[in-house]
Amino acid sequence: MSIFSRNRGFGRSTRGTVAALTGAGLLAFAATGCGSGAGAASSEAEHRTLTVFAAASLTDSFEDLAEEFEADHEGVDVELSFGGSSTLVTQLEDGAPADVFASADEANMDQAAEADLLDGDPSTFATNELTIAVPAGNPAGISSFDDLAREDVDTVVCERRVPCGAATERVEEATGVALTPVSEESAVTDVMGKVTSGQADAGVVYKTDVTAAGDAVEEVGIAQAGEAINRYPIASLKSSEDAELAGEFIDFVQGPRGQERLAEEGFGSP
Repeated sequence: MSIFSRNRGFGRSTRGTVAALTGAGLLAFAATGCGSGAGAASSEAEHRTLTVFAAASLTDSFEDLAEEFEADHEGVDVELSFGGSSTLVTQLEDGAPADVFASADEANMDQAAEADLLDGDPSTFATNELTIAVPAGNPAGISSFDDLAREDVDTVVCERRVPCGAATERVEEATGVALTPVSEESAVTDVMGKVTSGQADAGVVYKTDVTAAGDAVEEVGIAQAGEAINRYPIASLKSSEDAELAGEFIDFVQGPRGQERLAEEGFGSP
């Protein structure tokens, strides 16, 4: 509209002035058009969202890695959804859209593969092992896995269907100690929540959870923890609308910085 209003006086202008004004106006229109149309479309096209479904035990490390990934990828937002691995698989089977799945064990990743959810083969990026978390000061005097079976001890574990629960069951088999927990949780973070809030005397969690909890808890090692090491696989999903970006995130997690951050949380190497 600025061209037309500016050129209303064409009858009183010389041909050279008209040509100059018209040329300048067209250039301005072209520049404005590029800025508001093609440029905006280009900017909008560059904005991408990556949705990552990840095991609850990865919360702290993946939140940091997601921020770093966003910083290195202009226009990219990483949306993280944490939970028990079995719960995440169920959500994916029900049609929840996601680009990447990081599981706390191979069994749930295998289930995702059997459901034809994966785009390519998964790869292991970390390992983790169980330990016992007790409130600061260890008021119940827990010193070994055997103590968790004492009648005067309120122990919390993960449900058997989630990775930390399946690993706990393997430790029970290795030790010959059968636990009678007061609660079974759907995610390892919920087990830790019971311990830090004082609702439990002890909880069977991952070493990484104890690291993340800091001074709120103390750790009591499990001698047989090596019998139940969890391997964490990661894979891109067929539901992804940006397979290239999903692959870049997986590479980042498996790369030097990703491995460094995971190690800081207490994860073992693949």
